[in-house]
Amino acid sequence: MKFDFKRFLLINIGLFILGCGLYFFLIPSSLAAGGAAGLALVISSLLPNLDYSLVLAIINISLFIIAFIVLGKDFGGYTLYASLSLSAMIFVLETLYPMAKPFTDDLFINLVFGILISGVGMGIVFNQNASTGGTDIIAKIINKYTHLDIGKCLLMSDFLITLFAAYVFGPRLGMYSLLGVIINSFVIDKMIAGFNTKINIIIITNEYEKVNDYIINKIERGTTIFHATGGYSNHEKRIINSIVDRREYIKIRDYVKLIDHRAFVSVSYISEVEGEGFTFD
Repeated sequence: MKFDFKRFLLINIGLFILGCGLYFFLIPSSLAAGGAAGLALVISSLLPNLDYSLVLAIINISLFIIAFIVLGKDFGGYTLYASLSLSAMIFVLETLYPMAKPFTDDLFINLVFGILISGVGMGIVFNQNASTGGTDIIAKIINKYTHLDIGKCLLMSDFLITLFAAYVFGPRLGMYSLLGVIINSFVIDKMIAGFNTKINIIIITNEYEKVNDYIINKIERGTTIFHATGGYSNHEKRIINSIVDRREYIKIRDYVKLIDHRAFVSVSYISEVEGEGFTFD
């Protein structure tokens, strides 16, 4: 398994964000909003002699083997690291900043902020083809074989945990937890869609040869050139079509403006691209 420092760094950033959402908002409020973290919260409440971080570590260690077997060594290795690191981060937070009570007495505010922050962190981790262990692994397996959005897969895998939460903490907290699971699934899907968004760019310019050369040799993206006829002018036109990311689009846009201020540029956003140079890099 080749080490990728950028991926490693992003996973750790996602874990830190996730840990803050859990520790400062969800855990003190007993909001078991799904996942291994929610299951650990339920178990630690039933067994108060066990620290939450220890229960979380046990759950994650017992489940990461599935990730190795079903999802491969790369996913399994990063998932093992992420699950243990999340437990360690929460343990450090427990040591350095003990939370005797939630930030606010408003359960709904704690739920919304906790889920939004946690969802951002989980979205970053999932986007790097890793997970935080526990039911995230189950969700990833469902995603692999059904191709449903990962957020919806999490909703499926976490529903049972919210039922346990309702039994342990009462129906009020249970319903809040269910609401949290639903919000979490949408946040994660939106995060991942945002990471994977590409731009389909269409350029009509008299300097199409220069623009085409710039995209291919400087941006290192492929292009398709269409032959067309202007509906008003009846002149022959060349239309350049390419799919790029946001940073590449800005460079192309600025270059086109520089060499042809009369050029026509149209863009549309697409949520997923598969093929050489993108998904299959």
